[in-house]
Amino acid sequence: MSRQVPVLLSDEQMRKFITEGFLILQTDFPEAFHQRLTEQLNQVYEQEGNPGNNLLPRLRDLQKVFEHPIVTGALTSVLGPNYLMHTHRHGHFNASPKAGGWHKDSYWGYKKMRNHHPWWAMIMYFPQDTPVELGPTGVMPGTQNYESRTFVDDEAEGEAVASGKAGTFALIHYDIWHRSTPNILGKPRFMLKFEFMRTQAPTAPSWDCVDPQWRQPVSYSSNMIEHEAMWKETWNWLSGQVGSLAGTVDADAAHVQQLSAQLEDAFEPNAINAAYGLAGMGDAGVQALLQGLRHEDVKVSRTAAYGLSVAGAGAVAGLTAALGEERAETVVHAAFALGELREQAASAIPLLLNLLEPAAPAVVRQTVTEAIAMIGSPADSVVEGLIRCLHDEDVQVRFTAGLSLCRMGAAADAAVPALAEALEDDNRYVRGHAAEALHYIGTDSAKSELIDFLLKSRWCPSTTPESTFYP
Repeated sequence: MSRQVPVLLSDEQMRKFITEGFLILQTDFPEAFHQRLTEQLNQVYEQEGNPGNNLLPRLRDLQKVFEHPIVTGALTSVLGPNYLMHTHRHGHFNASPKAGGWHKDSYWGYKKMRNHHPWWAMIMYFPQDTPVELGPTGVMPGTQNYESRTFVDDEAEGEAVASGKAGTFALIHYDIWHRSTPNILGKPRFMLKFEFMRTQAPTAPSWDCVDPQWRQPVSYSSNMIEHEAMWKETWNWLSGQVGSLAGTVDADAAHVQQLSAQLEDAFEPNAINAAYGLAGMGDAGVQALLQGLRHEDVKVSRTAAYGLSVAGAGAVAGLTAALGEERAETVVHAAFALGELREQAASAIPLLLNLLEPAAPAVVRQTVTEAIAMIGSPADSVVEGLIRCLHDEDVQVRFTAGLSLCRMGAAADAAVPALAEALEDDNRYVRGHAAEALHYIGTDSAKSELIDFLLKSRWCPSTTPESTFYP
């Protein structure tokens, strides 16, 4: 299949994705394509089990799905043109008449602070006709930015399901609450889950943007809480603006005090609205958020960090000072916010690099490993720090270092020898992310190491227990 021009999302589709956290889209492969793909899945699952991370080489037609212009257009619109397909991919089989549990997927551990900005997304692809009765994936609209489960009943009103003809797929914000729904037909239902990461911060809209101004979508789920400031900021961020809320709201003292108290609201959506409200109030709002960052309740501290992460350059000094706090969670939240402020936080790099020492808690080192690459400059210092991270004793630091080096591109050429060593790591994701980093660095030395690794590790999709070598 030749590569085709991506079919980019429209303004209205992007508005829906920002507010609801997902879109249900449809490819247009012929029926025979999906019939053959489903037959192959049934055969592989029956004879070999779930191929896990080997889905693509084991089912070679599946690559055509991720080259389809509707799929590439959706991912390009949300993650930019240089997005990365994560090393982890998984086929989900559902024949259960019982619903699965509501959850958010992990980042190989639940310690990572989740991004409100869409740095990550997932595709959930259904290769067979999937009516509601066959148990498609269910998502709860608008919950992508809630750490807590804001709905009590498992059968809460407003659940959306990814049902449709073969070729239907859900594009979802990585952090949305979702589950499998009951398969009351008892027939096999496959859902092929692939993860994707943005490798470059947005500098301009990457969708088919006609109207650059934020507007709410024409309609969205009636059960959702409104987050106008957060939605607008996300739209602006995707359009290439950093800290666009800064100084956009008059800092009335009484209003600042009201929102500061609301940061402690037990209902997370209310606290999030308060954080984004304070982010627009200039120095008075920043100071209130910095006070919240040091709150004894870690949930309040985390929410305040989301506000600081969009408050602009005025938040950098206070966040940098917070890197010296004793509580690890406060340091994590501060480092996260500095990373989201990107180049505006370059002055914090020396202190962030100091936090990569072995004496720092692993969760701090994990967060800093991502944050310094999001800041990105000075590049030499950042790359030197990430090379150290590739040798860290903590596996999550090591594989996050690979992903971070993807974001540095050719500026990370000095990391090539360390990445070549990482290709021999015991952990599959350290190895996978190291290979991806070599690809995104793209220099001659990186390509040489990558090609050598791929030739030695080539996986034969035709080799099975029943057919070990011939024909």
